[in-house]
Amino acid sequence: MFSRYKKTPATKVGTDAPAPLAQVSKKTAALEPLDEKVAPPKSKMPANVRPNKTTAARVEPMDKEKRRKERLGDIKVALHKELLDNLNLSALEAATDQDLKSEIQEIVSEALGEMGVVLNRDERTTLNQDLFDEVKGLGPLETLLKDETVNDILVNGPQQIFVERDGKLMLTDVTFKDERHLLRIIDKIVSAVGRRVDESNPYVDARLGDGSRFNAMVPPIAVDGSLVSIRKFKKEKLAIDDLVRFGAFTEEMALYLEAAVSTRLNVIVSGGTGSGKTTTLNALSSFIDNDERILTIEDTAELQLQQTHVGRMESRPANVEGKGAVSQRDCLKNALRMRPDRIIVGETRGEEVIDMLQAMNTGHDGSMTTIHANSARDGVSRLENMIAMAGIEMPLKAVRSQISSAVNLIVQASRLQDGSRRMTSITEITGMEGDVISMQEVFRFKRVGLTPDNKIIGHFTATGVRSHFSERFKMWGYNLPHEIFEPYQG
Repeated sequence: MFSRYKKTPATKVGTDAPAPLAQVSKKTAALEPLDEKVAPPKSKMPANVRPNKTTAARVEPMDKEKRRKERLGDIKVALHKELLDNLNLSALEAATDQDLKSEIQEIVSEALGEMGVVLNRDERTTLNQDLFDEVKGLGPLETLLKDETVNDILVNGPQQIFVERDGKLMLTDVTFKDERHLLRIIDKIVSAVGRRVDESNPYVDARLGDGSRFNAMVPPIAVDGSLVSIRKFKKEKLAIDDLVRFGAFTEEMALYLEAAVSTRLNVIVSGGTGSGKTTTLNALSSFIDNDERILTIEDTAELQLQQTHVGRMESRPANVEGKGAVSQRDCLKNALRMRPDRIIVGETRGEEVIDMLQAMNTGHDGSMTTIHANSARDGVSRLENMIAMAGIEMPLKAVRSQISSAVNLIVQASRLQDGSRRMTSITEITGMEGDVISMQEVFRFKRVGLTPDNKIIGHFTATGVRSHFSERFKMWGYNLPHEIFEPYQG
């Protein structure tokens, strides 16, 4: 076996050859067929306190299934070790997936014969796929990464993996063998992007090959086992029509947003974690003309802009020596020298806010970013706090004046209690009244109740306020009908 991708054996004096697979597996797989029935252990309890037969009959199949699953895991570990010891991993880089799957299938068939283990067809197919994922992919996580219904993968130690589907968290039956198995997969991910994680550097941010956002924290910081979170990258970008169809907002709101983006209003998308800020920003960017030069700045590149003239930048953390960091503010300062028409910052969270506001005020109209906030008013307060954290000493009135002249529109995205995501508010910033930033809400989502299965009942409505930028829209050729600003009557 290993005929096509076997390592060239190195001959060393006094070095023993690797143990045969059957010997390696004796301790783990016990070399006994999995289909053999396991007799229940004899009870040592007195007859008068023994559980009845009905209870014992329920427990026995569960114990057998658990032992069967554990033994399958042990067999997979033994086979994977043998694969790593014998396969030429550098040669596998040039091999096709089909060739590697065929080779693994032959290896597994021969190895199981040596071990005297009997598997049914489904178990054999699962074992072959698991071994392929261990060699070429990310082990147990591969199945979840391929599942299109999964949005987030959350690992709390080797035995507990949650996923998010339709805004709801649920526990899966996927597990790692042990903490070492989990750490090996984490190391495989971070080493592929030139980073490392260990006791001296116990947390890391990275990006998977498909663009998914990856974050990990390992012991001793993670107390009960390594913590991993993966925000999956959507291969198909959701357009405005898709979001309208899903009920994220209405056609009238989409018409207004198209006018706002096309007439180069500065837009901030506000929302909590997982509320759909990046998805909303992606959708809004579709209204930008193809003849504009756009520069994007992100910590982890997630935006999927479809325009022709797009320059993408990604910040970089410091290396092990604490050097080489490139912050979003560094990227933003450099972007201002690159003749952009619009600048899009994936998320503003620190000192780069002052440069972003200055860019919005100095000829880069139509720029966009996202922030973490629960409402439009909270978003403005957060901008004020970030300016203060940047160490810039300015009177509060001057800070608010800077914000009111730079930001034109705040779009609030929210994830509701039933897991659905809605654009719950569109608010215009109209200027200053004394020391206070004046704002007016144009559209909102109004909740009216809950269904018996806890689904939100509600509708979108205009507030009845005419847009502050109506004249600007007309000057740019966007004559919005008055009806879209009339409150919903229902």
